[in-house]
Amino acid sequence: MQNPSDSDALIAVIGGGPAGLLAAQRLAEAGHRVVVYEAQATVGRKFLVAGHGGFNLTNAEPLPDFAARYASHSRRFQQLLGHFSPADLRQWTTDLGIATYVGTSGRVFPMAEHKPAQLLRAWVARLGQLGVEIRTRHRWLGFAGATGLRIQDETTGDEITIHPAATVLALGGASWSKTGSDGRWTTALAQIGVQCIPFQPSNCGAEIAWSAFFREKVQRTPLKNIALSCGPHTVRGELMLTEYGIEGTPVYALTPFIREALGQSPTAQLLLNLKPDLAPAALQERLAQRRSGTSWASFLASTLRLGPPIPTLLREVGPPALPPEPTELGHLLTHLPLPVSGLRPLEEAISTAGGVAWSEVDEHLMLQRRPGTFVAGEMLDWEAPTGGYLLQGCFSTGAWAAHGVTRWLQDYRNTA
Repeated sequence: MQNPSDSDALIAVIGGGPAGLLAAQRLAEAGHRVVVYEAQATVGRKFLVAGHGGFNLTNAEPLPDFAARYASHSRRFQQLLGHFSPADLRQWTTDLGIATYVGTSGRVFPMAEHKPAQLLRAWVARLGQLGVEIRTRHRWLGFAGATGLRIQDETTGDEITIHPAATVLALGGASWSKTGSDGRWTTALAQIGVQCIPFQPSNCGAEIAWSAFFREKVQRTPLKNIALSCGPHTVRGELMLTEYGIEGTPVYALTPFIREALGQSPTAQLLLNLKPDLAPAALQERLAQRRSGTSWASFLASTLRLGPPIPTLLREVGPPALPPEPTELGHLLTHLPLPVSGLRPLEEAISTAGGVAWSEVDEHLMLQRRPGTFVAGEMLDWEAPTGGYLLQGCFSTGAWAAHGVTRWLQDYRNTA
Protein backbone atom coordinates (compact mmCIF):
# COMPACT_ATOMS: atom_id res chain seq x y z
CA MET A 1 0.00 0.00 0.00
CA GLN A 2 1.25 3.46 -0.79
CA ASN A 3 1.86 5.60 2.25
CA PRO A 4 -0.84 8.34 2.32
CA SER A 5 1.50 10.57 4.29
CA ASP A 6 3.76 10.84 1.24
CA SER A 7 3.22 14.37 -0.13
CA ASP A 8 3.74 13.06 -3.66
CA ALA A 9 1.05 10.36 -3.27
CA LEU A 10 -1.66 10.46 -5.90
CA ILE A 11 -5.29 11.21 -5.10
CA ALA A 12 -7.60 9.83 -7.77
CA VAL A 13 -10.90 11.49 -8.62
CA ILE A 14 -13.11 9.24 -10.72
CA GLY A 15 -15.58 11.31 -12.72
CA GLY A 16 -15.28 14.76 -14.25
CA GLY A 17 -18.65 16.25 -13.34
CA PRO A 18 -19.29 19.14 -10.91
CA ALA A 19 -18.77 17.05 -7.76
CA GLY A 20 -15.57 15.45 -9.01
CA LEU A 21 -14.04 18.62 -10.41
CA LEU A 22 -14.73 20.65 -7.29
CA ALA A 23 -13.30 17.88 -5.13
CA ALA A 24 -10.20 17.92 -7.35
CA GLN A 25 -9.89 21.69 -7.04
CA ARG A 26 -10.24 21.68 -3.26
CA LEU A 27 -7.71 18.86 -2.92
CA ALA A 28 -5.21 20.59 -5.22
CA GLU A 29 -5.62 23.84 -3.29
CA ALA A 30 -4.78 21.85 -0.14
CA GLY A 31 -1.49 20.84 -1.76
CA HIS A 32 -2.33 17.33 -2.94
CA ARG A 33 -1.38 15.81 -6.29
CA VAL A 34 -4.66 15.04 -8.07
CA VAL A 35 -5.54 13.13 -11.22
CA VAL A 36 -9.09 13.14 -12.60
CA TYR A 37 -10.13 10.10 -14.62
CA GLU A 38 -13.08 10.71 -16.97
CA ALA A 39 -14.57 8.09 -19.31
CA GLN A 40 -15.91 10.65 -21.81
CA ALA A 41 -13.88 12.67 -24.31
CA THR A 42 -14.38 15.85 -22.24
CA VAL A 43 -15.26 16.70 -18.66
CA GLY A 44 -18.43 18.45 -17.51
CA ARG A 45 -20.76 17.05 -20.16
CA LYS A 46 -23.85 16.88 -17.95
CA PHE A 47 -22.92 20.26 -16.51
CA LEU A 48 -23.15 21.72 -20.02
CA VAL A 49 -26.41 19.92 -20.83
CA ALA A 50 -27.97 21.23 -17.62
CA GLY A 51 -27.06 24.74 -18.73
CA HIS A 52 -29.06 24.48 -21.94
CA GLY A 53 -32.35 25.05 -20.13
CA GLY A 54 -31.18 28.15 -18.28
CA PHE A 55 -27.90 28.04 -16.41
CA ASN A 56 -29.27 27.87 -12.86
CA LEU A 57 -26.27 27.43 -10.53
CA THR A 58 -27.83 27.64 -7.09
CA ASN A 59 -30.54 29.48 -5.14
CA ALA A 60 -30.57 32.45 -2.76
CA GLU A 61 -33.06 30.79 -0.41
CA PRO A 62 -32.11 30.95 3.30
CA LEU A 63 -30.04 27.93 4.34
CA PRO A 64 -32.63 26.30 6.67
CA ASP A 65 -35.20 26.35 3.87
CA PHE A 66 -32.54 25.34 1.34
CA ALA A 67 -31.59 22.26 3.37
CA ALA A 68 -35.25 21.27 3.66
CA ARG A 69 -35.33 20.82 -0.13
CA TYR A 70 -33.36 17.60 0.38
CA ALA A 71 -36.34 16.10 2.23
CA SER A 72 -35.37 13.22 4.54
CA HIS A 73 -31.67 14.11 4.20
CA SER A 74 -32.10 17.75 5.24
CA ARG A 75 -30.13 17.39 8.48
CA ARG A 76 -27.12 15.96 6.67
CA PHE A 77 -27.34 18.66 4.01
CA GLN A 78 -27.35 21.36 6.67
CA GLN A 79 -23.78 20.26 7.40
CA LEU A 80 -22.85 19.99 3.71
CA LEU A 81 -24.29 23.42 2.90
CA GLY A 82 -22.57 24.88 5.92
CA HIS A 83 -19.24 23.72 4.53
CA PHE A 84 -19.87 24.89 0.95
CA SER A 85 -22.87 27.19 0.81
CA PRO A 86 -24.69 28.93 -2.06
CA ALA A 87 -22.71 32.05 -1.12
CA ASP A 88 -19.50 30.03 -1.40
CA LEU A 89 -20.56 28.81 -4.83
CA ARG A 90 -21.18 32.37 -6.00
CA GLN A 91 -17.78 33.43 -4.67
CA TRP A 92 -16.24 30.46 -6.48
CA THR A 93 -17.71 31.60 -9.81
CA THR A 94 -16.57 35.16 -9.12
CA ASP A 95 -13.04 33.89 -8.55
CA LEU A 96 -13.25 32.31 -12.01
CA GLY A 97 -14.26 35.65 -13.51
CA ILE A 98 -17.96 34.79 -13.81
CA ALA A 99 -20.35 37.24 -12.15
CA THR A 100 -23.79 36.04 -11.01
CA TYR A 101 -27.16 37.56 -10.15
CA VAL A 102 -30.29 36.50 -8.29
CA GLY A 103 -33.41 36.17 -10.42
CA THR A 104 -36.92 37.06 -9.29
CA SER A 105 -37.56 33.43 -8.22
CA GLY A 106 -34.43 33.36 -6.08
CA ARG A 107 -32.51 31.29 -8.60
CA VAL A 108 -28.91 32.28 -9.18
CA PHE A 109 -27.60 32.63 -12.74
CA PRO A 110 -24.38 33.80 -14.37
CA MET A 111 -24.69 37.22 -15.99
CA ALA A 112 -26.17 37.04 -19.48
CA GLU A 113 -22.83 37.40 -21.22
CA HIS A 114 -21.49 34.22 -19.58
CA LYS A 115 -22.34 30.84 -21.11
CA PRO A 116 -21.92 27.40 -19.48
CA ALA A 117 -19.00 26.58 -21.76
CA GLN A 118 -17.19 29.76 -20.66
CA LEU A 119 -17.49 28.81 -17.01
CA LEU A 120 -16.31 25.28 -17.71
CA ARG A 121 -13.31 26.52 -19.72
CA ALA A 122 -12.33 28.90 -16.93
CA TRP A 123 -12.70 26.11 -14.40
CA VAL A 124 -10.58 23.62 -16.36
CA ALA A 125 -7.94 26.33 -16.82
CA ARG A 126 -7.90 26.94 -13.05
CA LEU A 127 -7.50 23.22 -12.42
CA GLY A 128 -4.57 23.20 -14.81
CA GLN A 129 -2.97 26.10 -12.94
CA LEU A 130 -3.32 24.12 -9.73
CA GLY A 131 -1.57 21.14 -11.28
CA VAL A 132 -4.61 18.89 -11.58
CA GLU A 133 -4.15 16.35 -14.36
CA ILE A 134 -7.26 15.37 -16.31
CA ARG A 135 -7.17 12.09 -18.19
CA THR A 136 -10.17 11.73 -20.47
CA ARG A 137 -11.27 8.48 -22.11
CA HIS A 138 -10.11 6.66 -18.99
CA ARG A 139 -12.88 4.45 -17.63
CA TRP A 140 -12.96 3.09 -14.11
CA LEU A 141 -13.58 -0.67 -14.21
CA GLY A 142 -13.68 -1.44 -10.50
CA PHE A 143 -11.52 -2.16 -7.49
CA ALA A 144 -8.32 -4.22 -7.31
CA GLY A 145 -7.45 -5.57 -3.92
CA ALA A 146 -7.55 -3.41 -0.83
CA THR A 147 -6.31 -0.17 -2.41
CA GLY A 148 -6.20 -0.55 -6.16
CA LEU A 149 -8.36 0.87 -8.95
CA ARG A 150 -8.63 -0.70 -12.39
CA ILE A 151 -8.58 1.91 -15.14
CA GLN A 152 -8.95 1.33 -18.86
CA ASP A 153 -7.40 3.73 -21.36
CA GLU A 154 -10.08 3.61 -24.05
CA THR A 155 -7.82 5.21 -26.65
CA THR A 156 -5.41 2.26 -26.51
CA GLY A 157 -7.50 -0.42 -24.86
CA ASP A 158 -4.85 -0.90 -22.19
CA GLU A 159 -5.86 -1.60 -18.62
CA ILE A 160 -3.80 -0.31 -15.70
CA THR A 161 -4.08 -0.65 -11.95
CA ILE A 162 -3.26 2.30 -9.75
CA HIS A 163 -2.94 2.47 -5.97
CA PRO A 164 -3.85 6.03 -4.95
CA ALA A 165 -3.46 7.36 -1.45
CA ALA A 166 -7.18 8.18 -1.51
CA THR A 167 -10.01 8.09 -4.02
CA VAL A 168 -13.07 10.25 -4.65
CA LEU A 169 -15.80 8.51 -6.64
CA ALA A 170 -18.05 11.02 -8.42
CA LEU A 171 -19.60 9.02 -11.27
CA GLY A 172 -23.06 10.60 -11.27
CA GLY A 173 -26.50 9.04 -11.19
CA ALA A 174 -28.24 7.12 -13.95
CA SER A 175 -29.98 9.68 -16.16
CA TRP A 176 -28.77 11.20 -19.43
CA SER A 177 -26.39 8.29 -20.02
CA LYS A 178 -24.99 9.99 -23.13
CA THR A 179 -23.19 12.37 -20.77
CA GLY A 180 -21.58 9.47 -18.93
CA SER A 181 -24.05 9.10 -16.04
CA ASP A 182 -25.06 5.52 -16.74
CA GLY A 183 -25.07 4.03 -13.24
CA ARG A 184 -22.90 1.08 -14.27
CA TRP A 185 -20.65 1.70 -11.27
CA THR A 186 -23.21 0.03 -8.99
CA THR A 187 -21.85 -3.38 -10.07
CA ALA A 188 -18.35 -2.63 -8.77
CA LEU A 189 -19.68 -1.34 -5.46
CA ALA A 190 -22.02 -4.30 -5.04
CA GLN A 191 -19.03 -6.62 -5.47
CA ILE A 192 -17.52 -5.25 -2.26
CA GLY A 193 -20.86 -5.36 -0.43
CA VAL A 194 -21.88 -1.71 -0.70
CA GLN A 195 -25.66 -1.30 -0.65
CA CYS A 196 -27.00 0.79 -3.51
CA ILE A 197 -30.64 1.89 -3.52
CA PRO A 198 -32.15 1.15 -6.97
CA PHE A 199 -32.28 4.21 -9.19
CA GLN A 200 -35.64 5.84 -9.90
CA PRO A 201 -36.48 8.85 -12.08
CA SER A 202 -36.65 12.25 -10.40
CA ASN A 203 -37.49 15.67 -11.82
CA CYS A 204 -39.22 14.15 -14.81
CA GLY A 205 -42.51 14.25 -16.69
CA ALA A 206 -45.62 12.32 -15.64
CA GLU A 207 -47.65 10.12 -17.96
CA ILE A 208 -51.38 10.54 -18.50
CA ALA A 209 -53.36 8.36 -20.90
CA TRP A 210 -54.79 11.16 -23.06
CA SER A 211 -57.28 10.26 -25.76
CA ALA A 212 -56.06 10.31 -29.35
CA PHE A 213 -58.26 13.36 -29.97
CA PHE A 214 -56.67 15.27 -27.08
CA ARG A 215 -53.13 14.43 -28.17
CA GLU A 216 -53.80 15.63 -31.70
CA LYS A 217 -55.75 18.70 -30.64
CA VAL A 218 -53.49 19.99 -27.85
CA GLN A 219 -50.01 18.56 -28.54
CA ARG A 220 -47.50 20.67 -26.53
CA THR A 221 -49.24 23.59 -24.85
CA PRO A 222 -48.25 25.54 -21.72
CA LEU A 223 -50.60 26.36 -18.86
CA LYS A 224 -49.26 29.42 -17.05
CA ASN A 225 -49.79 30.48 -13.45
CA ILE A 226 -51.29 27.26 -12.15
CA ALA A 227 -50.95 25.22 -8.96
CA LEU A 228 -50.53 21.46 -8.96
CA SER A 229 -51.13 19.23 -5.96
CA CYS A 230 -50.30 15.66 -5.01
CA GLY A 231 -51.93 14.91 -1.68
CA PRO A 232 -51.02 17.72 0.75
CA HIS A 233 -48.15 18.98 -1.41
CA THR A 234 -48.80 21.93 -3.74
CA VAL A 235 -46.43 23.69 -6.15
CA ARG A 236 -47.07 26.82 -8.21
CA GLY A 237 -45.63 27.46 -11.66
CA GLU A 238 -46.08 26.68 -15.33
CA LEU A 239 -47.28 23.32 -16.61
CA MET A 240 -46.68 21.90 -20.07
CA LEU A 241 -49.25 19.60 -21.62
CA THR A 242 -47.46 17.04 -23.79
CA GLU A 243 -48.33 14.11 -26.00
CA TYR A 244 -47.51 11.70 -23.15
CA GLY A 245 -48.88 13.70 -20.20
CA ILE A 246 -47.45 16.70 -18.33
CA GLU A 247 -44.07 18.18 -17.48
CA GLY A 248 -42.65 21.37 -15.97
CA THR A 249 -41.36 22.64 -12.65
CA PRO A 250 -44.48 21.78 -10.59
CA VAL A 251 -44.41 18.21 -11.90
CA TYR A 252 -40.69 17.88 -11.23
CA ALA A 253 -41.05 19.15 -7.67
CA LEU A 254 -43.84 16.66 -6.99
CA THR A 255 -41.97 13.67 -8.44
CA PRO A 256 -41.12 12.08 -5.05
CA PHE A 257 -44.77 12.23 -3.96
CA ILE A 258 -46.05 10.98 -7.32
CA ARG A 259 -43.59 8.09 -7.12
CA GLU A 260 -44.76 7.28 -3.60
CA ALA A 261 -48.42 7.37 -4.66
CA LEU A 262 -47.73 5.11 -7.63
CA GLY A 263 -46.11 2.64 -5.26
CA GLN A 264 -49.43 2.32 -3.46
CA SER A 265 -51.84 2.49 -6.39
CA PRO A 266 -51.77 2.06 -10.19
CA THR A 267 -52.75 5.74 -10.54
CA ALA A 268 -51.57 8.86 -8.77
CA GLN A 269 -54.26 11.52 -8.65
CA LEU A 270 -53.01 15.07 -9.16
CA LEU A 271 -55.24 18.09 -8.75
CA LEU A 272 -54.82 21.08 -11.03
CA ASN A 273 -55.84 24.56 -9.87
CA LEU A 274 -56.32 26.76 -12.92
CA LYS A 275 -56.95 29.95 -10.89
CA PRO A 276 -54.77 29.77 -7.77
CA ASP A 277 -54.79 33.55 -7.27
CA LEU A 278 -58.58 33.76 -6.94
CA ALA A 279 -60.27 32.99 -3.64
CA PRO A 280 -63.13 30.46 -4.00
CA ALA A 281 -65.76 33.09 -3.21
CA ALA A 282 -64.35 35.51 -5.81
CA LEU A 283 -64.19 32.75 -8.42
CA GLN A 284 -67.79 31.75 -7.78
CA GLU A 285 -68.87 35.38 -8.01
CA ARG A 286 -67.33 35.68 -11.47
CA LEU A 287 -68.82 32.39 -12.64
CA ALA A 288 -72.25 33.59 -11.55
CA GLN A 289 -72.01 36.46 -14.06
CA ARG A 290 -72.51 34.16 -17.05
CA ARG A 291 -75.57 35.11 -19.04
CA SER A 292 -77.96 32.62 -20.52
CA GLY A 293 -77.01 31.67 -24.05
CA THR A 294 -73.29 32.35 -23.59
CA SER A 295 -71.23 29.21 -24.10
CA TRP A 296 -69.01 28.13 -21.27
CA ALA A 297 -65.98 28.11 -23.56
CA SER A 298 -66.56 31.73 -24.56
CA PHE A 299 -67.38 32.80 -21.02
CA LEU A 300 -64.31 31.16 -19.44
CA ALA A 301 -62.06 32.72 -22.05
CA SER A 302 -63.45 36.24 -21.71
CA THR A 303 -64.05 36.35 -17.95
CA LEU A 304 -61.32 34.15 -16.49
CA ARG A 305 -58.81 34.09 -19.35
CA LEU A 306 -59.20 30.33 -19.56
CA GLY A 307 -59.12 29.99 -23.31
CA PRO A 308 -57.78 27.07 -25.37
CA PRO A 309 -56.76 24.44 -24.44
CA ILE A 310 -58.76 24.66 -21.18
CA PRO A 311 -62.16 23.72 -22.71
CA THR A 312 -60.57 20.69 -24.34
CA LEU A 313 -58.83 19.74 -21.09
CA LEU A 314 -62.10 20.05 -19.17
CA ARG A 315 -63.80 17.70 -21.62
CA GLU A 316 -60.87 15.28 -21.39
CA VAL A 317 -60.62 14.86 -17.61
CA GLY A 318 -63.76 16.54 -16.27
CA PRO A 319 -67.36 15.27 -16.10
CA PRO A 320 -69.35 14.69 -19.32
CA ALA A 321 -71.12 18.01 -18.80
CA LEU A 322 -69.83 21.03 -16.90
CA PRO A 323 -71.62 21.66 -13.60
CA PRO A 324 -74.17 24.47 -14.06
CA GLU A 325 -73.78 25.78 -10.51
CA PRO A 326 -70.94 28.31 -9.89
CA THR A 327 -69.93 26.55 -6.67
CA GLU A 328 -69.47 23.16 -8.34
CA LEU A 329 -67.82 24.60 -11.43
CA GLY A 330 -65.48 26.70 -9.30
CA HIS A 331 -64.45 23.58 -7.41
CA LEU A 332 -63.76 21.75 -10.68
CA LEU A 333 -61.62 24.59 -12.02
CA THR A 334 -59.50 24.52 -8.86
CA HIS A 335 -59.48 20.73 -8.34
CA LEU A 336 -59.26 19.37 -11.87
CA PRO A 337 -58.23 15.69 -11.61
CA LEU A 338 -55.19 14.54 -13.59
CA PRO A 339 -54.77 10.74 -13.34
CA VAL A 340 -51.05 9.93 -13.62
CA SER A 341 -50.30 6.36 -14.67
CA GLY A 342 -46.50 6.54 -14.43
CA LEU A 343 -43.33 8.60 -14.60
CA ARG A 344 -41.16 9.04 -17.67
CA PRO A 345 -38.22 6.65 -18.15
CA LEU A 346 -35.03 6.97 -16.12
CA GLU A 347 -33.06 7.99 -19.21
CA GLU A 348 -35.23 11.10 -19.68
CA ALA A 349 -35.15 12.24 -16.06
CA ILE A 350 -33.22 15.37 -15.15
CA SER A 351 -31.91 13.58 -12.07
CA THR A 352 -32.32 10.35 -10.16
CA ALA A 353 -33.24 9.13 -6.72
CA GLY A 354 -31.25 6.18 -5.40
CA GLY A 355 -27.57 5.37 -5.28
CA VAL A 356 -25.14 4.60 -2.47
CA ALA A 357 -27.08 4.26 0.78
CA TRP A 358 -26.09 6.83 3.41
CA SER A 359 -25.52 4.02 5.89
CA GLU A 360 -22.58 2.93 3.70
CA VAL A 361 -20.62 6.16 4.24
CA ASP A 362 -19.35 7.85 7.38
CA GLU A 363 -19.93 11.49 8.27
CA HIS A 364 -17.13 12.51 5.86
CA LEU A 365 -18.62 10.49 2.95
CA MET A 366 -15.99 7.74 3.16
CA LEU A 367 -17.14 4.21 2.37
CA GLN A 368 -17.34 2.18 5.57
CA ARG A 369 -16.23 -0.91 3.66
CA ARG A 370 -13.26 0.71 1.92
CA PRO A 371 -11.27 3.24 3.96
CA GLY A 372 -9.78 5.98 1.84
CA THR A 373 -12.54 5.86 -0.78
CA PHE A 374 -15.04 8.72 -0.69
CA VAL A 375 -18.31 9.25 -2.59
CA ALA A 376 -19.77 12.52 -3.86
CA GLY A 377 -22.50 13.93 -6.09
CA GLU A 378 -25.43 12.01 -7.51
CA MET A 379 -23.83 8.68 -6.67
CA LEU A 380 -25.30 9.19 -3.20
CA ASP A 381 -28.96 8.49 -2.50
CA TRP A 382 -30.46 11.97 -2.44
CA GLU A 383 -32.77 14.00 -4.63
CA ALA A 384 -33.82 17.64 -4.79
CA PRO A 385 -36.02 19.76 -7.03
CA THR A 386 -34.75 21.87 -9.88
CA GLY A 387 -34.06 25.51 -9.10
CA GLY A 388 -30.38 25.35 -8.21
CA TYR A 389 -30.63 22.63 -5.57
CA LEU A 390 -29.26 19.82 -7.75
CA LEU A 391 -26.03 21.55 -8.75
CA GLN A 392 -25.55 22.93 -5.25
CA GLY A 393 -25.91 19.42 -3.85
CA CYS A 394 -23.22 18.15 -6.22
CA PHE A 395 -20.85 21.00 -5.40
CA SER A 396 -21.40 20.72 -1.64
CA THR A 397 -20.86 16.96 -1.52
CA GLY A 398 -17.75 17.33 -3.68
CA ALA A 399 -16.29 19.96 -1.37
CA TRP A 400 -17.15 17.90 1.71
CA ALA A 401 -15.62 14.72 0.25
CA ALA A 402 -12.40 16.66 -0.44
CA HIS A 403 -12.43 17.87 3.16
CA GLY A 404 -12.91 14.26 4.25
CA VAL A 405 -9.94 13.09 2.18
CA THR A 406 -7.64 15.72 3.69
CA ARG A 407 -8.82 14.89 7.20
CA TRP A 408 -8.38 11.16 6.62
CA LEU A 409 -4.85 11.60 5.27
CA GLN A 410 -3.95 13.70 8.29
CA ASP A 411 -5.35 11.09 10.67
CA TYR A 412 -3.41 8.38 8.83
CA ARG A 413 -0.20 10.40 9.15
CA ASN A 414 -0.79 10.97 12.85
CA THR A 415 -1.40 7.28 13.56
CA ALA A 416 1.24 5.87 11.22
